[in-house]
Amino acid sequence: MQISMITQQDMKLIYDNLTPFDKSQLNGRTILVTGFAGSLGYSLIHFFAIYGEQLGIKKVYGIDNYMFGHPRWVQRILGNTLFDLREMDIVTCDLNFAEQADLIFHMASLASPVFYRKHPIETIDADVAGLRRLLDYYKNKKLKGLLFYSSSEGYGDPHPSQIPTPESYWGNVNTVGPRACYDESKRFGETLCYNFAREFNMPITVVRPFNNYGPGMRINDQRVVADFAKAVMNQENIIIYSDGKPTRTFDYIADATIGYIKCALYGRFEVFNIGSNYPEITILELAQLYQSIGKKQFNYNENIIFKEHSDKEYLVDNPNRRCPDITKAQELLQYKPQIHIETGIERYLEYLKNSDRDEYEW
Repeated sequence: MQISMITQQDMKLIYDNLTPFDKSQLNGRTILVTGFAGSLGYSLIHFFAIYGEQLGIKKVYGIDNYMFGHPRWVQRILGNTLFDLREMDIVTCDLNFAEQADLIFHMASLASPVFYRKHPIETIDADVAGLRRLLDYYKNKKLKGLLFYSSSEGYGDPHPSQIPTPESYWGNVNTVGPRACYDESKRFGETLCYNFAREFNMPITVVRPFNNYGPGMRINDQRVVADFAKAVMNQENIIIYSDGKPTRTFDYIADATIGYIKCALYGRFEVFNIGSNYPEITILELAQLYQSIGKKQFNYNENIIFKEHSDKEYLVDNPNRRCPDITKAQELLQYKPQIHIETGIERYLEYLKNSDRDEYEW
């Protein structure tokens, strides 16, 4: 199986936007990626597959329990001798096989609201128990960096005065709602990271991703960017399960991956928002973009319709606005997202068009 042209172009974008210092910091690294088979892992793993040898990376270990099946794209990575990818659960697995890892990306979690509400305990276990096992195992080892993927959902529903939302904002989160399993486990995960960094001088960095989308996101994911892509691919109506007024900014996954690598290499405790700070658009405007771009690329000619979701908790505690202040990442990491939302949707749909369906669907 060949890597799609869109993915190859995205990986070059990542490589070209890492500084010479970033690249030198990857030289000689042994990397562990937990939850590698998810949507965020797709770009990270492909980047290491294409540029790992050139960057001087020694080994890439991966852990995933394949809770939602085995993505077909993983098969093309397994033949690469740089990788050791294993079907394991971070909550219970023996980490000795990756003892030499000195750069860790802990992304194992359930990030789609539909699925983490269906599997709340598993979500908490990955974000808290799995993280705790990693921290305990590596606390006395010579790490160069450990990146914990937290979430912008930890901010809850910010007051309008806190948008764009800075890292200093404490959040407005319901601790006992249907989303709390994810929101609060990510928040407590940050607390674990903060205290292990203090107690054991561990080089831990926390990232709060904001609405990633693009190649690697399966269209069955049931987040809005995947739902709309699925509608276009299937030539079906785009369905909005709200009034379409909530607003978001969206960050193309290749852009975000540049930020994640920079965060992992930061080498000390800090919290970074990684996302795009513009444009902040409504869900209806997002649907209209998919509709117009779909028409251009697929002769898509269906409608946007509004419906009530069969899941009565679908919109409970759903934030009204989500937009990051990325000043800190811009200043400390020289992070700058480049792919505009229209271009990103075009690239995502082009990737789906030219990939086998079983690569991006459960």
